[in-house]
Amino acid sequence: MSFASDLRHLWHAKGFRHLAYVRLLSQGGDGMFQVGIAAAFFFDPTTATTPEAIAAGFAVLLAPFTIVGPFVGPLIDRWQRQRILLVGNLVRLVLVGGILALLALGAPLWTLYVTALLTLSVNRFLLAAMTAGLPRVVAPEDLLTANAILPTLGTVAAAIGGAIGGVVTFLAPDASDAGLASAALGCSGLAFGLSSWATVLIGRRTLGPENPLKRLRLVAQVRELGTELAVAVRYLHARVTPFQALGVMAAQRLLYGIMFVASILISREVLGDPDKPEEALGRFTIVVGFAAVGFGLAAVLTPVFKERFSRHSWIVLCLCVGAAGQALLAISAEPWALLGAAVVVSFAVQGGKIAVDTIVQRDTEDHVRGRAFTLYDMAYNVAFISSAVIGGLLLPDDGYSRPLMASLVVVYLLVAAVFSRAPRVPSPAPASPSSR
Repeated sequence: MSFASDLRHLWHAKGFRHLAYVRLLSQGGDGMFQVGIAAAFFFDPTTATTPEAIAAGFAVLLAPFTIVGPFVGPLIDRWQRQRILLVGNLVRLVLVGGILALLALGAPLWTLYVTALLTLSVNRFLLAAMTAGLPRVVAPEDLLTANAILPTLGTVAAAIGGAIGGVVTFLAPDASDAGLASAALGCSGLAFGLSSWATVLIGRRTLGPENPLKRLRLVAQVRELGTELAVAVRYLHARVTPFQALGVMAAQRLLYGIMFVASILISREVLGDPDKPEEALGRFTIVVGFAAVGFGLAAVLTPVFKERFSRHSWIVLCLCVGAAGQALLAISAEPWALLGAAVVVSFAVQGGKIAVDTIVQRDTEDHVRGRAFTLYDMAYNVAFISSAVIGGLLLPDDGYSRPLMASLVVVYLLVAAVFSRAPRVPSPAPASPSSR
């Protein structure tokens, strides 16, 4: 089946259709929000001028959620996921308003970091809830196709949102860094509000979980969450396939994150004048747009090849494709190499992610699936923080190191070789993965 016919087939399912509305609006807002944050943190010539400063920015934004997230994410298995989406997007709308106020008042940078941290934390929570609820709105035989189409459409929506955010920064009457950021952030707040409105189209119980906890004190819930997360780790490890899929996803995100940090610096320092933030942001927006092409190709091609490749084989192939894309940056830092690598590596990362999502969903029971995707988010964040730290230590100030880019090619191939030997069939599930 083609991408269009697959989408038409899934669109007949009301639950999938409504979840798509929420995801597209939510992630479109994410793209606008990320452009606003980039303008405020990474393209201001007075801040984040070195790899070390960018690494610190990523650590501040992601590390606290990596610590706090495990004690919040398991609530996906306890609370109605539809309510999480409704309230979460409203919370993000309020937080964006807070960031706009802080920018207008010229507040200290650390207050912006804290508010942005809270907004990004809610975002990861929402994505985990949507992913955990997806198997409840599509037939089992359509799950891989849905994983190819919905998250990838969401990623493309984020890229389109980023492009819109980039355009409004050029149209913003205030050419200061705060003005550039405020224009994109204002658009993101509107998208978050629309996403929350779209959530009311979804039935309250449609996304699960099957047996949510209705009355339990929050303190009592938090007390049990650490134990439950540990149980979930043991469950995934016992099942083998989802545990190893999370590992390969983290490896891909680590490699992709190093290229992402390098792309920010190359856009600032190599491709133009770093003292003109609007031009640097525009160049990086173009890189993001080319990455969106790669994400879109992954959505189109992954379902086409699902009959020819097993999920594990597809992940191995995507890792090899990622090595080929990374090799372009090992050759040159010219625009053709950066944009080509953005397309090819993004295709590889997204294609592998689609298969990883399906393995985790397929081989994890519903009452532990939310915790599985909380661990997914933890691995994602740890990998991205690690990539920022590695980039800060190894990248020069202009972001381009041919030996490092070549080393990433080798690592891609090593990960592919290791995962090619991973088991394809999950082990029997433990008797009870829940502590409740």
